[in-house]
Amino acid sequence: MPISSSILRLMWAAVEATSPRDLLNLSDPMLVKRLLQHVDRNILLSGEEVCALNNYLGSKVSLIRDIADSRLH
Repeated sequence: MPISSSILRLMWAAVEATSPRDLLNLSDPMLVKRLLQHVDRNILLSGEEVCALNNYLGSKVSLIRDIADSRLH
């Protein structure tokens, strides 16, 4: 199931709203969980959407950490 653009916008907004230090210091599973929770607080996700977003976030952890690192410098 593809992830809707509105969910992706919320997810990337969550990355921007989260402290760069938190993004860098959380373990990979906790980072994914924190961002999922942020999105889920804003819109109701179906089980399929949670699974798809979880997989997407897992594949983007390195990019998220690079973004966080660049925000610190």
